[in-house]
Amino acid sequence: MKKIGKYFLQGLIAILPIAITIYILYWLATKAENILGGLIKQILPENIYKPGMGVAAGFVIVLSIGILLRLWLFRKLFRLGEAILERLPVIKTLYGSVRDLMGFFDSSKKKDFSKVVMVTIAGTQTRLIGLVTREDFSQLPDGIDDGETVAVYLPMSYQMGGFTVYVPKKNIQSVDMTIEEAMRFALTAAVSTKKVQSSEIK
Repeated sequence: MKKIGKYFLQGLIAILPIAITIYILYWLATKAENILGGLIKQILPENIYKPGMGVAAGFVIVLSIGILLRLWLFRKLFRLGEAILERLPVIKTLYGSVRDLMGFFDSSKKKDFSKVVMVTIAGTQTRLIGLVTREDFSQLPDGIDDGETVAVYLPMSYQMGGFTVYVPKKNIQSVDMTIEEAMRFALTAAVSTKKVQSSEIK
């Protein structure tokens, strides 16, 4: 029974990430098909509509937005829409949080979020992995920066959340990891492994 339990657990560990990934993709595809497919049915005759058109339409819409964002006029309109959302109570907090979180995975913003660090808690030998989000506080109110402070986002394990802490530069060490590797490492409670090299930030 112990061997059966061991083999079952190994099989579960192997298949569960695949199953969850497939389920999320299936859920997204189903939602796209239900919403966009319903709209397509109202536009096209029933004999022309084929299952899967909703998913295809969703892919085309997202791809088109990505292409249009390369145009100056569309970017201007998109930023205008963002400015409106950022003035609405509650919505501005939710939208801003999701946008900033997705910014960690945006390759065009690697220069802003390019440092993975280990933060040493003062007076202890405990260290936490984090992402440097700001080193320049010149545009913010006085009292946040003392000239030696950096802002570090500390992601929490097994959930999409975390804390932003402001620590002296001497309390952090840079780590040779990408943003994706660091997020995976933190979110999985260090189960995801990778040999890293660290050095003092100067």
